[in-house]
Amino acid sequence: MNALDAVSQAKDVITVRRVYGEPYQEDGITIIPAASVMGGGGGGGDTAGNGGAGFGVRARPAGAWVIKSGEAEWRPAIDLNRTILVGQLVAIVALLVARSVVTTLAKAKR
Repeated sequence: MNALDAVSQAKDVITVRRVYGEPYQEDGITIIPAASVMGGGGGGGDTAGNGGAGFGVRARPAGAWVIKSGEAEWRPAIDLNRTILVGQLVAIVALLVARSVVTTLAKAKR
């Protein structure tokens, strides 16, 4: 596969159809799922025609549009793993700051 073929395939993969899913209806409500899609690629070769190319795509749930009675409302997806990670990082920073404050106060009392 040469670089031009890879770029052509990448353009077919990274389209709006990858961002918005097929809408479906339930109890008079229309739901349109959405994803965050990113992609990238590269390639190279020499004058003899040797080379290669590749690309990658990453998709994560972003949320959904909920349409009810003609009103559209965005409902974001919650990434529980990311929420837990951020909570852990905040706790670690808080503990380090508390330790620093206690150490500084203990040195000041001497």
